[in-house]
Amino acid sequence: MLNDGNDGPARRSARDTAWPARLHVVTGKGGVGKTTVAAALAFALAAGGQRTLLVEVEGRQGLAQLFELEPLPYAERRLGEAGVDVRLLAVDPEEALLEYLEMFYRMGAAGRALRKLGAIDFATTVAPGLRDILLTGKVKEATTRTDDSGRRVYGSVVLDAPPTGRIGRFLNVTAEAAKLAKIGPIKSQSESVAALLRSPMTSVHLVTLLEEMPVQETADALHELTALNISVGKIIVNCARPPLLDDGRVTQAELKRGLTAAGLPADRRTVTALLDESRDHQARRALEEELRGELDTLGRPVVELPLLPDGVDLAGVQHLAGLLRPAP
Repeated sequence: MLNDGNDGPARRSARDTAWPARLHVVTGKGGVGKTTVAAALAFALAAGGQRTLLVEVEGRQGLAQLFELEPLPYAERRLGEAGVDVRLLAVDPEEALLEYLEMFYRMGAAGRALRKLGAIDFATTVAPGLRDILLTGKVKEATTRTDDSGRRVYGSVVLDAPPTGRIGRFLNVTAEAAKLAKIGPIKSQSESVAALLRSPMTSVHLVTLLEEMPVQETADALHELTALNISVGKIIVNCARPPLLDDGRVTQAELKRGLTAAGLPADRRTVTALLDESRDHQARRALEEELRGELDTLGRPVVELPLLPDGVDLAGVQHLAGLLRPAP
């Protein structure tokens, strides 16, 4: 029997929509749609009237592609057509290092000279740890920045972070650097970033699909982050699909009656093909329910977002944002 869509993801949409942190780190296995989810979360948070910064750090220009923009410069720019105050930033490690040298060592001119010699590119390429320190440092600066009146510039910062396979190393790099550095700006900066990432101001959200490998990587990432004392917020199931059939099996007789009632051919080939499709669908649904159970055992709030039938665009992001919007 066909399902009216009132079960499954629709039923689970009554969920916890509180987002208490200031820095929201969004990660997930490659291909699960973490950039889309990060963008939707930024829109949801901004809908409450707070200015929100959406940051990417992987150099993919994923935000520019998502919103059909030219490649983003290393500058915060408002997404004008969003209808809310969402700013975008693509953090470039070279620019972040130049900014760091100017901020802590007053080496603006010298840093630019080093860049011409290729030293900046060399440093950020051969030292992946340094690269991640610079990236997380910039995110921390934006999260804690204040204006002349002492108020926070951004109510929330959403980070489209590296995938789950690298998230632990990425977020823990400043803690490791703080252990190695004895004194000076590197030590103090690393300690301040590490403290922010382990404070109630930060929450890491894990995006997954209802597929075996993403769910396993989600569990692995949660255990890794917990061991690092980094707070995990919500597990976000992306691209959830409503059930098309009731739990009971569809029989050939039911298919024939349904086809006939719809004025469609009810020949044997058509009925057999539909019967095979229904069995595949039911097997898929059974696996998805099993995976939901595994996610529930992880002890974190689970949020489900529907598959966007028309693909991902600004309207789709805004639709997902409406589902993530904090309750009034």
